Amino acid sequence: MTRLGTTVDPRSPEHTEARTEALERLAALDAEHAKALAGGGEKYTARHRDRGKLLARERVELLLDPDTPFLELSPLAGWGSDYPVGASMVTGIGTVEGVECLITANDPTVRGGASNPWTLKKALRANEIARQNRLPCISLVESGGADLPSQKEIFIPGGAVFRDLTRLSAEGVPTVAVVFGNSTAGGAYIPGMSDHTVMIKDRSKVFLGGPPLVKMATGEESDDESLGGADMHARVSGLADHYALDEYDAIRQARRIVARLNHRKPYADPPRAAEPLHDPEELLGIVPPDLKTPFDPREVIARIVDASDFDEFKPLYGTSLVTGWATLHGYPVGILANAQGVLFSAESQKAAQFIQLANQRDIPLLFLHNTTGYMVGKEYEQGGIVKHGSMMINAVSNSRVPHLSVLIGASYGAGHYGMCGRAYEPRFLFAWPSAKSAVMGPAQLAGVLSIVSRQSAAAKGLPYDEEQDAGMRAFVEAQIESESLPLFLSGRLYDDGVIDPRDTRTVLGLCLSAVHNAPVEGARGGFGVFRM
Repeated sequence: MTRLGTTVDPRSPEHTEARTEALERLAALDAEHAKALAGGGEKYTARHRDRGKLLARERVELLLDPDTPFLELSPLAGWGSDYPVGASMVTGIGTVEGVECLITANDPTVRGGASNPWTLKKALRANEIARQNRLPCISLVESGGADLPSQKEIFIPGGAVFRDLTRLSAEGVPTVAVVFGNSTAGGAYIPGMSDHTVMIKDRSKVFLGGPPLVKMATGEESDDESLGGADMHARVSGLADHYALDEYDAIRQARRIVARLNHRKPYADPPRAAEPLHDPEELLGIVPPDLKTPFDPREVIARIVDASDFDEFKPLYGTSLVTGWATLHGYPVGILANAQGVLFSAESQKAAQFIQLANQRDIPLLFLHNTTGYMVGKEYEQGGIVKHGSMMINAVSNSRVPHLSVLIGASYGAGHYGMCGRAYEPRFLFAWPSAKSAVMGPAQLAGVLSIVSRQSAAAKGLPYDEEQDAGMRAFVEAQIESESLPLFLSGRLYDDGVIDPRDTRTVLGLCLSAVHNAPVEGARGGFGVFRM
C-alpha cells in the first residue's frame, strides 16, 4: 500500500487558529440549518400537530429503515431570499426496505406546503439526482400548490416536475406518491403521474379544482370528499392504488410498495473498508482562514480515503494539481485535488490524461477544489494556456463516469469549470464552510473594474476621482465577498449542501453508494477535439 503520511500538528498555532475559525463557521451554519428544521415556526408546527399530523421530517424518519442514514440535500435552499430557508420541502437520499431512494417531502407548516420558486428548483434538482442515479423516487405530498403571488416564476417551468415523473417511469425508475393532505391543482399530477399512489382516509384531497373553483366554473355544488377524497379515489376514480387508515398506515404501505419493486443495484456492495489512518477531526484545521495561504490537499485525502492509501499519478509533473487512485468506503475513485491554487498548462494536460484513464477503467472521479483559476500573463498565453485549459474542460465535459465535487477552498474563474463545477453536472457537489466561489477574487475583480474606469477616464481626457474609486472598490469587494460564500451559493442551489469537513468521508460514501445504482461506464473515445 502507498499510505499517506502527515505533517499536521494539531497543537500548532496555525492549526489551532484554522480550527477555531472553522468551528465558528460551523456554528453559524448550524444556526441557518436550524431555521430549515423549524419549518414554519412554533405556531404553525403546533397547529399541524393539533390536527393529528406528523411533521415532514418525522414522516421521512418513519419511512426509512431503522438506524440508517439520511443524506439531506439542499437544506439551505432559498437562503438570502424573501422565502423561508429550506424552501418548504425536504429532499434527500435514504434506505427504504434495503433500497436506496430519493425522497421528497413537502413541509405543510410553511405556507401550507405551497411551492415557491426555490421549492421548484429544489424539486427539479431532486428529480435530476433520481434520474442520473436511477434511484426510486418517493414523494410525501401535502401542498396547497403554487405560492400564488410568485406564480409567474413557477407556472411555466413548474411543468417540468410532472414531466420528470413520467420520464423516470419511462426509464424504469419507480415513482411512489404518498398523499398526506392536499395535492390540488397542478399538484394533483404528482399522484396522477406516479407509478404507485397511497391515499389516507379523511386526509388526502386530490383534485384539479376544489369546490370553490368548480362552483365558479360550472355552477356545481360539491364537497372535498366527493370531489377528491381518498375514499372516492379508491372506490370510484381508481386514482388511489392503496387506501390507508392513517399516516402510519400510509407509511407502512409505502414501505411495502418499495419492498415489492424488485429493484436491484447492478453492483454488489463493496466489502467493509479500513478507516483512514489519520484523525478526520484534524480536517477542521487544515484549510487556513486566508485562502491565499497554500495547504497540501494530500492532508485532506489522507483523512477521507480508505486506509489513507493513495497511489499518486504523475507526482513530479504539474505539481499544482494532485491526481491519483484510491478507494472510499470500498468504492474505487480517481481524485483530482488542487495543491497551490493556480492551474498551469502542465496541470491541465495532466488532468485531461487522468480523466481519460478513469473513463477507460470505469472509475468515478472526485474533484477537491482549491483553485484561483488558470494562469494568466504573456508567458502563459504564449505557452498555450488557453489550449491546455480547454483540453481539461473538454475532458471534464465529455467524461461519462460519475463525478463528485467538494469545494474545500477557493473555486474561482474557469478553474471552477475545469474542476467540474455545477454547470458540468457532477452527480453531487458539496462545499465546506471555508469555500468561496466566484468569477474571480473580490480584490481582483474590484481592481479590474478600477483599471477599466481609469482607462475610460483617460480616453475621454477627464480627471479620475480617486476617492470615488476607493469607495467603488470597497463596495465591490464587499459585494463579491458576500456572494462568494457557501451560504449564498447553497441558497441558490449551486451545491447540494454545505457540510462539516469531518463528515466528508461519510457524505461521499453515501454518494458513491447512490451512484452505483446506475451503471458506471466511462467514455470510450467520444471526447471533443483536443487542440494540441
